Amino acid sequence: MDTQQKNIAKKKERITYEKAFALNGKTPPQAVELEEAVLGALMIDQNALNNTIQMLRVEYFYRPENQNIFKAILTLFEQSKPVDLFTVTQQLLKDGMLESVGGAMYLSQLTNRVVSGAHVEYHSRIIAEKYILRELIRVCTETLTEAYDDTSDPLDLLDKTERTLMEIDEKNFHTEYHNMQDVLKKAFDQIEIAQSNDSSYSGIPTGFVELDRMTAGFQPGTLIILAARPAMGKTAFALTMARNIAVDMKKPIAFFSLEMTAVELVMRLISSESGISGDKLKKGEKLPDEDKNQLYSRSQTLTEAPIYIDDTPQLSIFELRAKCRRLKQQHNIEMVFIDYLQLMQAGGEQSRNGNREQEISLISRQLKALSKELELPVIALSQLSRAVETRGGTKKPQLSDLRESGAIEQDADIVMFIYRPEYYQIYEDTNGSTLGMADIILAKHRSGETGEVRLKFVKQFAKFENRDNFNEFNMSSGLSPNTSFDSMGQQGKSVIFESKMNQDVDPEANRENEGMF
Repeated sequence: MDTQQKNIAKKKERITYEKAFALNGKTPPQAVELEEAVLGALMIDQNALNNTIQMLRVEYFYRPENQNIFKAILTLFEQSKPVDLFTVTQQLLKDGMLESVGGAMYLSQLTNRVVSGAHVEYHSRIIAEKYILRELIRVCTETLTEAYDDTSDPLDLLDKTERTLMEIDEKNFHTEYHNMQDVLKKAFDQIEIAQSNDSSYSGIPTGFVELDRMTAGFQPGTLIILAARPAMGKTAFALTMARNIAVDMKKPIAFFSLEMTAVELVMRLISSESGISGDKLKKGEKLPDEDKNQLYSRSQTLTEAPIYIDDTPQLSIFELRAKCRRLKQQHNIEMVFIDYLQLMQAGGEQSRNGNREQEISLISRQLKALSKELELPVIALSQLSRAVETRGGTKKPQLSDLRESGAIEQDADIVMFIYRPEYYQIYEDTNGSTLGMADIILAKHRSGETGEVRLKFVKQFAKFENRDNFNEFNMSSGLSPNTSFDSMGQQGKSVIFESKMNQDVDPEANRENEGMF
């Protein structure tokens, strides 16, 4: 075995409790007396057994003898056999473990220590807490040991440590089932909220009437994939939605841009908001006073928008998760935009093994998990394969066109495509003229209808609009686009993140990055 293989084997070695606590020089957290009391209660009180058997796991017990006794109790319970002093003794004898746990005498002492199972649930929780403390010490010791190793990859170590800590949390604090009564109450609460809501949408509306009618707004915990071929307007559509949500509905959103810089995105927003062509702004053309006034007054609305932009290139899924958690905690973001999925990296071994399909699958699963963890919609932009271009007919995208991994289609709750017939020199179809129009194809909708929505695409301003120019939007949703462009707001909330992994969000420190705002 060469040096590199030895290093890999060393990294994969799991530090034991004994080694961890020997390195720390302290006694591990434990509650042996409570372990004995709980085991005794389980053998004398059937109700205690039924109430706590699902709370406990073999590894929660510190002493190996107690672990083996609980294994015997668990075996009897799973086989629907009586659990008492005699049956547990027989089971341990059958397993060849009776003498190693201290014999029948030790079991008898356990049952004599308690008279009932009155406090067994409380005692069980303490045992679980001691186990969690031991696990935290083990993981932290393992991280410290690897951190001193020059061959360790910092990002791999960060990712491994976070995943291990999350596993401790998920295994020990998350219930495996939900009581029907509790779930029904939550469901009826949501129905009541929806009924009392002034708008007709239970989720986050995008500002596009027909799309919101079909989706009822984007729901918390959902992963939305917005896919299209290049030049179809993916970023423009995502930015228009982000603008509608943040400006019109005052909901904080995070926009992760892996392709364009934060300034480029904001320039697009300025063009869209002010109605001045992006080409004029980029080329530095002299603007008449009227256009200048319009530029500054209308752009004022953006300074008040709770939009948080991160333009870190080659962002890993680990970094994304960490940043989203921080933004949720600090600014209570209600939606996350990612532009775009194929530019993300899984990080660690997944990125180095060269299997792009597996890497995209992992990213897709993690995005879905992130949406559920933070209870908000996550919308990820995605490229489509070239199969669209080689196909005859209308060249409308299909689910099979999703690029690099079928997991994207599987994990997504909603899959939307952007299709502009005009781009393919199709100037008329069954819906009428296609000039300046774009179809949003709802190809997959896990909990609702599918179909197509036709919108206006204003190319010079890189934005999308309802076909009826917001008139229907005003009437149907109770919401309206911003019309008070000339009003001066309070101190803005729009923030551009610098491209650093663990930067704290500081609106005041980033104020000068906002240029004309």
